[in-house]
Amino acid sequence: MTEQNYDLMRRAMVESQLRTTGVSDPRVVAAMASVPRERFVPEERRSLAYIDRPVDLGGGRALNLPEATGRLLTAAQVAADDRVLVVGAASGYAAALLDQLAGHVVALETDAALVAAARAALAGTGVEVVEGPLADGWAAGAPYDLIFIDGLVGHVPAALVEQLAEGGRLAAAIEDGGASRLGIGRRSGTGFGVDLFADCEAVRLPGFDRPRTFTF
Repeated sequence: MTEQNYDLMRRAMVESQLRTTGVSDPRVVAAMASVPRERFVPEERRSLAYIDRPVDLGGGRALNLPEATGRLLTAAQVAADDRVLVVGAASGYAAALLDQLAGHVVALETDAALVAAARAALAGTGVEVVEGPLADGWAAGAPYDLIFIDGLVGHVPAALVEQLAEGGRLAAAIEDGGASRLGIGRRSGTGFGVDLFADCEAVRLPGFDRPRTFTF
């Protein structure tokens, strides 16, 4: 597979998977058209880097679908001076995109092998890669203007909401009635609400199962 092949696949991804699904922010489109997605998957799977399905990264984890990442980035309305926490950074692809869109990016990942892969793939960028439980966030870098969860979660933990700045946004795919729905949440004082705006497949992240309620 040559660089020219990857360039062609990247352009095809933009035209067939992004522009047709509401990824309309010119800055997001430009970032996804320029960041080499193949660098963020294992070498033996690079030919699959631009498919419209999850790409296996090993250890039970996968790279999120381009559509899900692109639609969340568009809805998040990323500002050039935003301080961003990426939760579930995996191999670093979403963090690389946000490095082009925001002011400072912290990429949180819990899998040690993926942390190492992300640090290698993001070498030379301004992204800070950290390791820890995803649901705990990264309080050392808070407050964040945007928390970007690049995957599907059963619920949004209070710890993440508390790390948002006043008026800060949280972007995620949230499990709702058995479906995966993209949503944007906002913090206002002690309140936090999420607006679900589209159904879209997304890869499930570990550590976000919805708390069980007491039943007789």
